[in-house]
Amino acid sequence: MNILVVEDEKKVASFIKRGLEDDNYKVAVAYDGLDGFRQARDGDYNLVIMDMMLPKKDGMTVVRELREAGNRVPVLMLTARDNMEDIVSGLDAGSDDYLTKPFAFAELLARVRALLRRGEQDRGAEIRFADLRLDPVSHKVWRGVKEIDLTSKEYGLLEYLMRNPNAVLSRAMIAEHVWDYAFDSFTNIIDVYVNYLRKKIDKDYPGKLIHTVRGQGYILREG
Repeated sequence: MNILVVEDEKKVASFIKRGLEDDNYKVAVAYDGLDGFRQARDGDYNLVIMDMMLPKKDGMTVVRELREAGNRVPVLMLTARDNMEDIVSGLDAGSDDYLTKPFAFAELLARVRALLRRGEQDRGAEIRFADLRLDPVSHKVWRGVKEIDLTSKEYGLLEYLMRNPNAVLSRAMIAEHVWDYAFDSFTNIIDVYVNYLRKKIDKDYPGKLIHTVRGQGYILREG
């Protein structure tokens, strides 16, 4: 597995690189956003670990431009900020997960493994529910004939719902499977993203598909 680390603090970059190489990953490093974007765009990487605050081009801009260019490489965002607005902004830009500095390397490694596993699972047959269609290969989603533009996390949430139709999914289950978090404090972000998804999937359609089960969680069902 090839991993790109984009981190301007050379001690931190060296620490991450050495730890990943000890776990048998091949690691390249970029020290600013411009070089990080170039390497991520042109290289063949299974994962990018991206610091949010970078010289020349910040991490969120790099991820957003990669996604706009059609690059779907999984991105783990590193940030010194832990407020919800910054977390949501990073996820909206197209990152797949985030980790707040300072962090234990064991947690970084667990998130790396989870994102790599998910990347391997993102191949398979088209998923259908009612008039929704989801293509795990291209990450495209349609409701009827209309293509729905989703962020990376909105897509991940919808895919989890569509793989488990007519089943009540608790916030803790969603946090664990979509974000790889098991913390109750993280579930507020799930409510935010369910609302985002509803606006795109249900708002303009008479048949609502995403429903709240009071006190339990969410369910994808017709009617």
